[in-house]
Amino acid sequence: MKYFSTLNRSIDKLMCASVLILAVVSVLMIGSTTVNSTGFFSRSVIVQIAAYILGLICIFIIFKINYTLFEGFEKQLYALSLILLFLVYVPGLGVEQFSSRAWITLGFTTVQPSEIVKILYILILAGYFKTHQDELYNFKGLFKSALVAAPIIVIVLKEDLGSALVFAAIWVVMVFYAGIELKVFAKFFALVLAAVPVAYIFMADYQKERIEAFLHPENLDLTGNYQVWQSKVAIGSGGFLGKGLFNGTQKELDYIPVQTSDFIFSVIGEELGFLGGFLVIALFAFLLVRLMKVVHNASDFYGALIVTGILGMFAFQIFENIAMTMGLMPVTGITLPFMSYGGSSILSNMIALGFALNVGAGSKKIRF
Repeated sequence: MKYFSTLNRSIDKLMCASVLILAVVSVLMIGSTTVNSTGFFSRSVIVQIAAYILGLICIFIIFKINYTLFEGFEKQLYALSLILLFLVYVPGLGVEQFSSRAWITLGFTTVQPSEIVKILYILILAGYFKTHQDELYNFKGLFKSALVAAPIIVIVLKEDLGSALVFAAIWVVMVFYAGIELKVFAKFFALVLAAVPVAYIFMADYQKERIEAFLHPENLDLTGNYQVWQSKVAIGSGGFLGKGLFNGTQKELDYIPVQTSDFIFSVIGEELGFLGGFLVIALFAFLLVRLMKVVHNASDFYGALIVTGILGMFAFQIFENIAMTMGLMPVTGITLPFMSYGGSSILSNMIALGFALNVGAGSKKIRF
């Protein structure tokens, strides 16, 4: 009881409330996609609820652990990350879904290792940037930090372009918070742009097709463009108040692709309208603001770096996923945090939330 009393006093209740509302909306929207076929409590809804429950357990466990215990174990976490990522290539264990081999099967379900590795990656970079902060004032130091991040990004990129972009975004946000100068980063960014044509050559065919589709949105024959067009129709047809929960026609006719995961915001736009979509975005914005406050008030640099990585991860995924449904960004398969269906994704998000709450609990009192 003493633990729960301490938890109640120190936890950021507003951050938790925003995530709880997002979780409720997530379950409702996923249930909406199956209510007329297998009923509301479909396997997808049950898995989503189970993932949230397991995530809550993880939050309680993380809250009882001093996050600084992970500091100094970057090499071990790095090795664990590589092992998890290579498990997808183990015969009988790794499975292919959506044109990429990025999952492992546990028999009763599948797990996406890259989702868990995102958390390990943030812990790795937090430890690295804390001990190498004084090296980030020149190009050599920046390049060295990129070499630390590159192997994980490259391995993920081979099978999952979207996740690789998330890892890159995390590194960018964390390196800026660690103190890199803009002119130094500009030189590095120019070097990365110069390498893009070479990287394009080694991309998988489906990854090239998605990029081509984004560059030529008017061509509905290109993979992904027809789906994005249907997504925009769904969002636009929702109007201001939407067609009502469970009443989406584009969703019901299965015109919206991967509607429980990648394009769940399209379902929100159609059934809850502009107002519903705006409120969901407002909840995300509120969550990001709370995370920024935790960073600002963190009692130590290591903790601030961890939450900065989490902030970068959430911010990029939110922007990319929602923009993707509107045709403003390429289709990458990036999930919408706390909303999209997927046990691995939800569990990763909840673990990240646990670390943020942990750092926030040891911070100065958050002021409005």
